[in-house]
Order: sequence, then structure tokens, then C-alpha cells
Amino acid sequence: MPYSSKPSAEPGITTFDAFVQRADYSLMDTLNADPDATSDGNDHRARQVFSGHFVPVTPTPLPDPEYVTHSSALFKELGLSDELALDEQFRRVFSGDLAAAQEPMRQVGWATGYALSIYGTEYTQQCPFGTGNGYGDGRAISVFEGVIDGQRWEMQLKGGGRTPYCRGGDGRAVLRSSVREFLAQDYMHALGVPTSRSLTLYVSKSETVTRPWYSQNSHYTDPDIMVDNPAAITTRVAPSFLRVGQLELFARRARSHAHTTALEELRMIVSHLIEREYKSDIHQNLAFADQLVELAGLFRQRLTALVANWLRVGYCQGNFNSDNCAAGGFTLDYGPFGFCEVFDPEFQPWTGGGQHFSFFNQPNAAEANYHMFWKAVRPLLADHAEALEQFDKIRSGFAEAMQQQLEQMWAAKLGLTEFQPTLFKQLMQLMSDSAVDYTLFFRELSHIPDAVSALKKSFYVKTSPQLDEQWQSWLKSWRDLAANGGDWAEVSAKMKQANPKYTWREWLIVPAYQQAMQGDYTLVKELQAVLGHPYDEQAQAVEDKYYRLRPSAFFNAGGVSHYSCSS
Repeated sequence: MPYSSKPSAEPGITTFDAFVQRADYSLMDTLNADPDATSDGNDHRARQVFSGHFVPVTPTPLPDPEYVTHSSALFKELGLSDELALDEQFRRVFSGDLAAAQEPMRQVGWATGYALSIYGTEYTQQCPFGTGNGYGDGRAISVFEGVIDGQRWEMQLKGGGRTPYCRGGDGRAVLRSSVREFLAQDYMHALGVPTSRSLTLYVSKSETVTRPWYSQNSHYTDPDIMVDNPAAITTRVAPSFLRVGQLELFARRARSHAHTTALEELRMIVSHLIEREYKSDIHQNLAFADQLVELAGLFRQRLTALVANWLRVGYCQGNFNSDNCAAGGFTLDYGPFGFCEVFDPEFQPWTGGGQHFSFFNQPNAAEANYHMFWKAVRPLLADHAEALEQFDKIRSGFAEAMQQQLEQMWAAKLGLTEFQPTLFKQLMQLMSDSAVDYTLFFRELSHIPDAVSALKKSFYVKTSPQLDEQWQSWLKSWRDLAANGGDWAEVSAKMKQANPKYTWREWLIVPAYQQAMQGDYTLVKELQAVLGHPYDEQAQAVEDKYYRLRPSAFFNAGGVSHYSCSS
């Protein structure tokens, strides 16, 4: 994983003053600011940014911010006292008021531009100027970068207000999407899937923003009403927020000779990526060309492992463009995501996503994003024939590396020492025919049943005697291969480490953000507790509520079974 997951070893950071002492702004200190930017960060109108790696910009504070929740797990890792989330200065900063910051923390944040590619095709029309120079962090503003216990972290406000990349938007995030992102990042970390992290969530008691959404009991594909939502800011944390799309932006400029320093700015951003995300894995004494070869191999390994993990836990990114692909190899974007309940290889929760970003197509989307990474970095090796050959070879091996990761993952879910393609193909067909619940099925299978009756609590449909016979035949074949000398307890224990018991179920998340909109955060915190231990059995009351099939009322329900990305 591209970040430390161990608890902090240093003494607790109990005051805001102690926290700000960890500030260290490597991005702003070593990369180029937009030469057309203002010095004070008052840069909140959509405009073209022609060069530079970042734009200094101040967030727009939430009026009357109220604490909703924070991630105790991340606070513990960072050595932060839980009480800090309620500290007045800390609350002001992470609800967008950088006037509360004190040295060495700065009273200005930054936003970055990036390019967009969808499945390897470059786009510019999402930019309001049609040039690609206005596309980037439209409402995400980084406000802190620092080193805590030897690990560098960046903290970014989601919903922090307009930036030059806002494309005419209001720069805000609504409480609904903020609750979803906060909980999802905490949950993915608990699953052991590399991800950006959640720090804090604050909501305004007086500011609302209007978004399209679904009316109660709506079965429309697209939102059918406009809804006023409380404005909120969630702070997400990662070693960096560098994206494949960022590398692409500078590569495009270098390719078109957009300005005299374009190629140098590409080299600088790639070098910065290595420093931020791969420093512990790439020896700094290597020649730069050799570092790029190492980078290609490491990013491929991380990205293929990440996507295999997504399939393992049932996660669908929904919109896995290059600008939503973290160059550090972790899960970044939590907008149009969802988790598969009824097994469907073509599961896609986002109404605007299309089949190309569906559940089982994610390995292909990952390869397309990796291709754009390869294409962006490749010009830096133009004068290094031997390194370029190695670099290209790593690119051409992506599909094979991805397949190896998938086979290892499926073998682990099935408790096998090696992947069995025939057995797997039969299982996929049976799962589809029986409309199994993806999480419940694999968790029940982890108990090593010898009869199909033990699996039926995960089926959404009644099966025929013929289908039951097929299941019995498959179970016998599977048990013969998984036997491991008869040590079923060991097989079961390992399977339960690969197959979580508790998953994200949108119909259980909706009441949490609906209650939060009324000022009641009880369910948000309950979900934090349950999803924070997804592999544990937990209490019977938790199992009764969270370990069950989706009720029929939530099928084909707008905002539950499918949703737009209006956040």
C-alpha cells in the first residue's frame, strides 16, 4: 500500500499549534506556480491556466460550520488527539477558513489542473474554453502538506469553494455526497484497499446549495427534482493527489510546444511524483531514465493490485477516467462509485458511466489509464534508447500482470492455492443464474458448506431442482480442490480474510445522510463503527441489520440502485 497504515509512534498531537508545526509544503516550494495567479489566493473565477503546476487559491469558508464526525482511525495513525476535531482553530481551517492558520502553516491553499482521457481518448470539451486549460480541481483545494511521523501527507478540502477550474460551478459539495465520501474512504481502508483517507466532516448550518436529485420513490434513471442541500466540506488525505491526468496535461503541452518550459514542467511533475509516492521504492542515486523505468514497473504493480482488490470487495469506481486515477496507485475518486449487491459483471451504479466503466470492465479501464501514463512519461526517455525499450516492455506486459493479479485474487476468495479457470467459469454462471448477493455469497462460502441449502440465504431468486444439482456438483468439485489436507478451519479462516462480512449497501447509507441533513449524525457514526470492522462477526443486532439481502423496495430506485453524480 502506498502509505503507512501503522499507528503513529510519536507523542499525541493535542494542540493546533503542535499540528501546524508539521507543515512542509514540498509541492508549492519545488514546483511552478501559475505565473498569472494572484499572490493572495483570491482567484475564484473560471479562467484558463496556461502553465505552472498549481494555482495558489484560498478556500471559501463554510458559514456557521458544525462538526459532523472525524476518522478516529486516521487521527490515531497521525498521532492526533480526537479532541482536535472540536478545536476552534482546527475546525475553522478544515471548514475552509485559512485566516485561522498560523505559521508555519500558510493562509493560502492550492488547486491543480489536469487533463481528461476516457479509455485512452483525449478530451478537451469538458473544459469551458475548449483548450484543456480550464480543467482541474474545480472545488477541491489542498490546504496543508506536512510530515507526520516520517510520512508526508496532503490534506484537501472537498467542497472548499471555487477555483480557476470551477467551470462555472459553485465549488461546493453537498452533505449527501460528503457523507458518502467520508464513510467510503474509511470503509475502503478498513477493507485493506489502498485509498485516500477521511479526516473530518463539517456542515454549514446556514448555507445550502441546489442540486438535481430523485424524488421519493422515484424510478427514473435521471434526477427528476431540484433539492436544497446543506453545504459541507470533507477533508481527504493522501500522500499526494497527483493523478495520471496531471501528467497528461504537461505531456500534451510539451507535445504541442505550448510554451518554452513545457517539457521541463513535465519532467518536474514526474520527478515530484517519484519523490512523493515512490521515494521508498526508487533509489535516488539512479539515473533519471532508470528511475522512470522503475516508476513504470511499480505503478503497474500498484494499479493492477488495486483493481484486483476492487473486484475482491465488490467496488465499482463508476467513472475511472485518467483524471480519477491516482498516480500513487490508490483509490481516489468517490463520486459515482457503488458496491455490487446482486452479482452482475456489468454492474454500474452511475447513470452517466456506461458499460465501459462497469464492474468487471475495470481492469480494461485501468489498462487504458496506464497507457495514458506511459504515453505521458515516454517523451522524457526520448534520448535513452535502452531505458525506453524497458519502459515499453513494461507497458506491453500490463494485461498479463493484471491477469495474474486477478487470478491470485479469485484463488484467495475461493480458498484455493491456485486459480482454477474451469471451476471459476462455472461459478460465475451459477452466481448469475441464482442472482446471488456478491458479499453474502462469498462470506457464506467461507464457512465451507457441503450443501447448496447453506448458500441460499445469499440468493435473490428461488432456484430450480436442476440448478440445485448444478450447485451440488460445483460444491463437490470446489471442496475437492480446496481441501488442503482436510484442514477446513484454516481454509475457512483465510477465506474470511479475503471475503468481508459487511459491505456498503446504499439503502442503508441513504437514511444516514437523510438524518444528517436534519442535524442527526447518529447513523453516520453507527455506520463508521460497523464498516470500520468489515471482516469481524460483530454483534447479533449488527448482523440482523447489516448482513441481509436488499429489500425489494430498493430495486430500480433512483438514488439507491442508481444515481447521478450531482454532488
